[in-house]
Amino acid sequence: MAEPAWFVDPADPRAPPREVWERMTPEERDRVVATLPADMPLDLHPPEGDGHRKPKERARDALDEFFRSIGRRVYVSSELVTYYPGEPRFCPDILAVTDVESHDRQSWVVTKEGKGLDLVIEIHVGGDKTKDLGTNVTRYARLGIPEYFVFDRPQGRIHGFRLTPAASAYERVVPQGGRTHSEVLGLGLTVEGKMLRFYHGTAPLLFLDELVGKLDGMVAELVEARDLALRQAEEESKRAEEESKRAEEESKRAARLASENEALRAELERLRR
Repeated sequence: MAEPAWFVDPADPRAPPREVWERMTPEERDRVVATLPADMPLDLHPPEGDGHRKPKERARDALDEFFRSIGRRVYVSSELVTYYPGEPRFCPDILAVTDVESHDRQSWVVTKEGKGLDLVIEIHVGGDKTKDLGTNVTRYARLGIPEYFVFDRPQGRIHGFRLTPAASAYERVVPQGGRTHSEVLGLGLTVEGKMLRFYHGTAPLLFLDELVGKLDGMVAELVEARDLALRQAEEESKRAEEESKRAEEESKRAARLASENEALRAELERLRR
């Protein structure tokens, strides 16, 4: 029996280097991808509580809804295990890849997808910043990820990093007008109330709870407008009914007066004779 083209080590699972991947058959590639874990050990990716979860989920969902609504093909996910060829796996808080389909995925395998990540956002909620502002800055630049942002929640600050053409290291993204611009997303990033907020021009991207609140308000306005229209229609119908009744009474009165007038005329004629 032929030896497998690539063996996934359970203790250090990695996607095959690119040169190995290119020699593999489609069936071999599928088998390798199927054996790559879709999770991270707790010691490498410990849970960080609601202070980490809430801004991550709200930012991810706001991006996902925005790009869906404008019809732009941007895949947005969070906590998705990512495999670059021959590299140790990692799991970004938020990631984005442009010009790809937004179907559900268990992991992002660069050689399978045919493309690496375009943007990573990490959310720092406490403790040592070495990983987010040191290790990741070097590693993500080496992997060729065009943009990297760190949301420092305790400090209420965003650190932005961008690869310039032919550069091997990140350059700092300087905030403009209180916002840090992402060329990948075409959006501005800022901090509002301990949350990471995105702006499209001067318009903020609404969080899902804000969208739900806005829709609830619109529904309430529509219900109120409907009820008002029904009341007005009912009042108009009532007025029309009253007008019709008055017209009928006036018609009867006029007929009665005409009859009395005819009777008087007849009596006058009789008296003249």
